[in-house]
Amino acid sequence: MANDKLEKSSTAPVKRDTGKPGLRKRIARWFREMRSELKKVVWPTPKQTANNTVVALVVMAVFALVIWGFDSLAGAGVNALISLAG
Repeated sequence: MANDKLEKSSTAPVKRDTGKPGLRKRIARWFREMRSELKKVVWPTPKQTANNTVVALVVMAVFALVIWGFDSLAGAGVNALISLAG
Protein backbone atom coordinates (compact mmCIF):
# COMPACT_ATOMS: atom_id res chain seq x y z
CA MET A 1 0.00 0.00 0.00
CA ALA A 2 2.85 2.38 0.78
CA ASN A 3 4.50 1.56 -2.53
CA ASP A 4 1.29 2.41 -4.42
CA LYS A 5 1.28 5.92 -2.98
CA LEU A 6 4.92 6.45 -3.87
CA GLU A 7 4.38 5.49 -7.47
CA LYS A 8 1.48 7.90 -7.87
CA SER A 9 3.27 10.89 -6.35
CA SER A 10 6.16 11.17 -8.78
CA THR A 11 8.39 14.23 -8.90
CA ALA A 12 8.63 14.13 -12.70
CA PRO A 13 7.31 17.25 -14.41
CA VAL A 14 3.78 16.90 -15.64
CA LYS A 15 3.20 18.06 -19.20
CA ARG A 16 -0.22 19.61 -19.39
CA ASP A 17 -2.27 19.39 -22.53
CA THR A 18 -3.43 22.88 -23.45
CA GLY A 19 -5.74 21.53 -26.12
CA LYS A 20 -4.20 23.88 -28.71
CA PRO A 21 -2.15 22.25 -31.50
CA GLY A 22 1.23 23.63 -32.46
CA LEU A 23 1.79 26.29 -35.10
CA ARG A 24 2.79 23.86 -37.84
CA LYS A 25 -0.27 21.70 -37.25
CA ARG A 26 -2.56 24.73 -37.31
CA ILE A 27 -1.02 26.00 -40.56
CA ALA A 28 -1.26 22.55 -42.14
CA ARG A 29 -4.91 22.26 -41.09
CA TRP A 30 -5.63 25.73 -42.52
CA PHE A 31 -4.15 24.73 -45.90
CA ARG A 32 -6.09 21.45 -45.93
CA GLU A 33 -9.35 23.28 -45.17
CA MET A 34 -8.59 25.93 -47.78
CA ARG A 35 -7.94 23.27 -50.40
CA SER A 36 -11.20 21.48 -49.61
CA GLU A 37 -13.15 24.76 -49.81
CA LEU A 38 -11.56 25.66 -53.15
CA LYS A 39 -12.75 22.32 -54.54
CA LYS A 40 -16.33 23.44 -53.81
CA VAL A 41 -15.99 26.66 -55.84
CA VAL A 42 -17.79 26.78 -59.16
CA TRP A 43 -15.26 28.50 -61.42
CA PRO A 44 -16.55 30.58 -64.36
CA THR A 45 -15.88 29.49 -67.90
CA PRO A 46 -13.43 31.50 -70.01
CA LYS A 47 -16.39 32.90 -71.98
CA GLN A 48 -18.09 34.11 -68.78
CA THR A 49 -14.82 35.64 -67.58
CA ALA A 50 -14.34 37.51 -70.86
CA ASN A 51 -17.95 38.72 -70.81
CA ASN A 52 -17.68 39.95 -67.22
CA THR A 53 -14.39 41.71 -68.03
CA VAL A 54 -15.95 43.54 -70.98
CA VAL A 55 -18.93 44.61 -68.88
CA ALA A 56 -16.65 45.90 -66.12
CA LEU A 57 -14.51 47.88 -68.60
CA VAL A 58 -17.58 49.45 -70.24
CA VAL A 59 -19.05 50.45 -66.87
CA MET A 60 -15.72 51.98 -65.80
CA ALA A 61 -15.47 53.93 -69.07
CA VAL A 62 -19.01 55.30 -68.69
CA PHE A 63 -18.39 56.38 -65.09
CA ALA A 64 -15.06 57.93 -66.09
CA LEU A 65 -16.88 60.04 -68.69
CA VAL A 66 -19.56 61.04 -66.17
CA ILE A 67 -16.98 62.06 -63.57
CA TRP A 68 -14.97 63.95 -66.24
CA GLY A 69 -18.17 65.80 -67.24
CA PHE A 70 -18.99 66.78 -63.67
CA ASP A 71 -15.39 67.85 -63.10
CA SER A 72 -15.45 70.01 -66.22
CA LEU A 73 -18.72 71.64 -65.17
CA ALA A 74 -17.43 72.26 -61.64
CA GLY A 75 -14.18 73.71 -63.02
CA ALA A 76 -16.13 76.01 -65.35
CA GLY A 77 -18.32 77.11 -62.44
CA VAL A 78 -15.33 77.88 -60.23
CA ASN A 79 -13.62 79.81 -63.05
CA ALA A 80 -16.84 81.79 -63.64
CA LEU A 81 -17.03 82.69 -59.94
CA ILE A 82 -13.37 83.71 -59.88
CA SER A 83 -13.78 85.91 -62.98
CA LEU A 84 -16.84 87.59 -61.43
CA ALA A 85 -15.05 88.29 -58.17
CA GLY A 86 -11.96 89.47 -59.58
